[in-house]
Amino acid sequence: MGGGGQQTEPGEPTSGKAKGVYTWEEVQSHSSKNDKWLVIDRKVYNITQWAKRHPGGFRVIGHYAGEDATEAFTAFHPDYKFVQKFLKPLLIGELAATEPSQDRDKNAAIVQDFKTLRAQVENQGLLQSHPSFFFLHLAHIVLLEALAWLIVSMWGTGWILTLLCSVLLATAQSQAGWLQHDFGHLSVFKRSRWNHVVHKFVIGHLKGASANWWNHRHFQHHAKPNIFTKDPDINMLNIFVLGQTQPVEYGIKKIKHMPYNHQHQYFFLVGPPLLIPVYFYMQIMKTMISRRDWVDLAWSLSYYLRFFSCYIPLYGVFGSLALMFFVRFLESHWFVWVTQMNHIPMDIDHEKHKDWLTMQLQSTCNIEQSFFNDWFSGHLNFQIEHHLFPTMPRHNYHLVAPQVRELCEKHGIPYQVKTLWRGFADIVTSLKSSGDLWLDAYLHK
Repeated sequence: MGGGGQQTEPGEPTSGKAKGVYTWEEVQSHSSKNDKWLVIDRKVYNITQWAKRHPGGFRVIGHYAGEDATEAFTAFHPDYKFVQKFLKPLLIGELAATEPSQDRDKNAAIVQDFKTLRAQVENQGLLQSHPSFFFLHLAHIVLLEALAWLIVSMWGTGWILTLLCSVLLATAQSQAGWLQHDFGHLSVFKRSRWNHVVHKFVIGHLKGASANWWNHRHFQHHAKPNIFTKDPDINMLNIFVLGQTQPVEYGIKKIKHMPYNHQHQYFFLVGPPLLIPVYFYMQIMKTMISRRDWVDLAWSLSYYLRFFSCYIPLYGVFGSLALMFFVRFLESHWFVWVTQMNHIPMDIDHEKHKDWLTMQLQSTCNIEQSFFNDWFSGHLNFQIEHHLFPTMPRHNYHLVAPQVRELCEKHGIPYQVKTLWRGFADIVTSLKSSGDLWLDAYLHK
């Protein structure tokens, strides 16, 4: 082996063994399902067995098998000293002195400049949160839910009041979605444990969903955004084709699960209306039961118990079920338009092994700042900053944005900012463009 390093078998304990010296070529050869190595700060780790126990899920850590995971590791783990005790038993060696710190064709200057920016951000205290901000946000969600119930319990369940109740509940659900996102990213409390506990309360009791399901899905998206087979958010189950590569590949192979040249039209029927009330909640329940995740299931059931206790006396069983589905229907529209405007119009392709800054900027864009845009999107109008610093509390995004823009300008990396309406329109425009590419390839290639 290059570098003369002593290797261990996949998953073999390394304590007490001599550590090896490895080349990038050797590291990259360990990227299969049953044999995974990765590099963090030039140290080589065998994560084959650990991946199964990784708190963020085996997929997200597996996406970096055979690669340098330093930037992703730093971005996702706010308490470096705490996770060191998990890394130590996995250490099998280090990179040879002749090997560069970054793998493949990553730009060393960009990697170093972003590392410097992160150090500046930490020194400026921008990774520290103001918990009062998040608890005020929680208070306004509880207020919306209470107001929705009081309206129909005090003044009746007529159509107008029921519609008003539904809008208030959908608003509370959407805002709770943004709030659980904060706790899920460990961006509120200094101690991860407290973030995890409150995350289960918000996503479980306030929304009826699963914290573990969200974690395992969402961190894959952050680790490899807009990369096929690695980002579950672009796994459209053959209902849509996305970007410029996939449509042509499908067209050449004569794959026609749907009339993709019309996807910008049927998107309005199967995308925003159905994602949360049908697809997500079927997947959430299936995941909790199949994985025997009884803690998350208990939190989820507490939401349904609370909801039906409040609304069955007013609407009956079928009426309360209809109310719940309608609220999910409204929330789903809100969620889909906000979450897709930052990613669907951007570059979507196979793995290119880019550095953290370049990868995130190619797959994300921002929406203009305003009080409404911040509230409406849960500050995900600063999607670029959120992706670069996923543990940063959202009230600091606007403070780091000028520094990020400056770094992007230095290296010629496009930093896109759109109006809210332009962001919405670009979803449809990009779907039409991809559909046209598919039709051309299907007919002529």
